[in-house]
Amino acid sequence: MVTLPPERALDLARTLVAEHLAGCVNIIPGLQSVYRWQGEVAEDPESLLLIKTSGEQYPDLEARIKAVHPYEVPEIIALQYDRALPEFQAWLRDALTPPQR
Repeated sequence: MVTLPPERALDLARTLVAEHLAGCVNIIPGLQSVYRWQGEVAEDPESLLLIKTSGEQYPDLEARIKAVHPYEVPEIIALQYDRALPEFQAWLRDALTPPQR
C-alpha cells in the first residue's frame, strides 16, 4: 500500500506495471489524510495504491517507489497474504515476468 498526491497516482501505477514490478495497481482516490509531520499536524488529499507484487519483486518495487515518490518519507506498507486464488497467483507470476527477447 502506498499513498501519494492524487495527481501522481496514475503515473506511478503505470510505471510499476510497465516495469513488471507490479501485476496490477488499484488506485483508490478521495482520501483525506491527517498526519503529524515535522512536529505539526498536516492534512492533504491523497490516493491509495494497492499494489500486487511478489515477495521476490518487493525489494525492487520498494526501491523504485522510493526513487520516484514525491514524499521525503513515503508510506510503503507490505501485507503478506496467506491464501489467494491459484489462478490469480498464476496470473500474477506471469504479469511480473518480463517477455523474453
